Amino acid sequence: MTTENLIKTAISYAGITQIELARRLNTTPSNLNQKIKRGTMTMADLEKIAAAVDATLECHFVFADGTKI
Repeated sequence: MTTENLIKTAISYAGITQIELARRLNTTPSNLNQKIKRGTMTMADLEKIAAAVDATLECHFVFADGTKI
């Protein structure tokens, strides 16, 4: 799943629009849309989005032996 799809799925699940997400992030809808389309989201951006939709962000590598980093 691309970052764009991940964000769109998360806001849909949260029952908000991308415009509402932009408002919660104190940015303009245009700026948010451009950042999503360019694929320039950082981990910090994704953490802010997670907080804005009342979720947690989990990102880790899982090795064959079950180790998570």
